[in-house]
Amino acid sequence: MPVLGIGGLFFRAKDPDALSAWYREHLGVGAGCVSAEGGTPDEWSWAAEGGPVVFAPFKADTDYFPADKQFMLNLRVRDLDSLLEQLNAAGIEVITKPEWNDPQTGQFARIHDPEGHAIELWEPPVG
Repeated sequence: MPVLGIGGLFFRAKDPDALSAWYREHLGVGAGCVSAEGGTPDEWSWAAEGGPVVFAPFKADTDYFPADKQFMLNLRVRDLDSLLEQLNAAGIEVITKPEWNDPQTGQFARIHDPEGHAIELWEPPVG
């Protein structure tokens, strides 16, 4: 297969500049951000660390994320607990549910960006 991975995620926003700044500030995601060891920042892209990506359409009537949104972003993270502390300190509501977590799959939390898009934070199991 010639496809190597996801090259971008594009979505509409009421205030693209403000939303981009929110993602950079609170999650380190977006243009100019680097999470890959040895990555080099540039003005257009985020140098993300390689790893598993789940690509999965959901049923149209799913209740896993808000019905008025067409997508939910899932971000793979390291040290979920520390990230949740930072988000709480910034006044961002964090949702956790024990049933979301599984030793085989990892730990999950959910936040929403200022425009109401669900963001699932996923810390895969170690190993």
